Amino acid sequence: MLGNMLRGATREQRNAVIAAYLGWTLDAFDFFLLIFLVTDIARSFNCSVSAITWAITLTLALRPVGAFLFGRLADHYGRRPVLMVDVACYAILGFATAFAPNLWTFLVIRALFGIAMGGEWGVGASLTMESVPKEARGIVSGLLQAGYPSGLLLASAVYGLLYPYLGWRGMFMVGILPALLVLFIRRYVREAPGFRRGQGRRIRTLALLREHWRLALYAMLFMMAMNLFSHGTQDLYPTMLKVDKGMRPGLISAINFIAAGGAILGGLFFGALSQRIGRRRALILGALLALPILPFWAFSSSVYLLGAAAFAMQFMVQGCWGIIPAHLNELSPPEARGTFPGTVYQLGNFLASYNATMQAQLEGVYGSYGAALSLVAATAAVFIAIFAYIGREARQIDMAEYTAHHPGP
Repeated sequence: MLGNMLRGATREQRNAVIAAYLGWTLDAFDFFLLIFLVTDIARSFNCSVSAITWAITLTLALRPVGAFLFGRLADHYGRRPVLMVDVACYAILGFATAFAPNLWTFLVIRALFGIAMGGEWGVGASLTMESVPKEARGIVSGLLQAGYPSGLLLASAVYGLLYPYLGWRGMFMVGILPALLVLFIRRYVREAPGFRRGQGRRIRTLALLREHWRLALYAMLFMMAMNLFSHGTQDLYPTMLKVDKGMRPGLISAINFIAAGGAILGGLFFGALSQRIGRRRALILGALLALPILPFWAFSSSVYLLGAAAFAMQFMVQGCWGIIPAHLNELSPPEARGTFPGTVYQLGNFLASYNATMQAQLEGVYGSYGAALSLVAATAAVFIAIFAYIGREARQIDMAEYTAHHPGP
């Protein structure tokens, strides 16, 4: 289905999809490098693991700032130029992490990285969803969100292959590579048709959020549950394998590689499924199917069972996420689609940003990371099903046409 869609798309549509997918992949790659290196960085700076997890918390907490700033710029100047600036920013800050001389500098750099990371998703998603036909939005949504686990897969591979030679600082130096994507966007990507129709209008963002406050509140809480679901099963998962299971870097890398493969396939599968049965039904299905997998995922002693459960868990987690780029853009006010989806998504991320530190503290209470991760993941899955059930369906709207007939305030 994906191959047929891409073959039938125009060159402009294909390039927009490729740029947004790679932008999110490389953004996630820079983020996920850190989760493999938490204990090494803590040892280097002579501090606790929970102190380093504040870097994850700050990155997630400041993503709404980036979503608002870059989204606002994208609604004013266009998706394409702002996406180029954003990619360059997060690549440079990822590279700068390698040169942090102490914990406080490290935390500041990762906080700034969070601002840049927060801008990519909303701008890339709006560029893509406004460029492709509505019949393709489900499968393209799955592909776009598959960029996130693709970044995890890439980080897993780099960690497994290069960490023994580069160390943790060298790993972050690899983070400069995403800057090359700017050249591709500049040469091959065109502006989104939806933006061209509305170019030059003035968006009053705060007035828009006040007007749609119920939708904004709903979306933020929904995205909080979604982010607890993903970050709750990913950010400290390598630490769980290292501490609870006593695994070495090569095996940790292999299991995360398997999990990332499940995540990519899950995003594509549920994205396509949502085009058939609806976004809400597909979200409920993915969230509830994750619950029976949890005991095998967190508490198995067999390496093979852990690998299979990691694949299945991320198939469901990122299966749910594969629906979100389309679903959020379809629900968003058309006159601020560059700002609204990314901002509410990252505000939900902000509400969930304490996750890694919370799970590290829960480990102290329950005596294992497996128990801490399972508690958060199960709670998030139940709330995702509830929010999807009470929400509305909007997969049939034509975004380009809808934008053209709603010129904004």
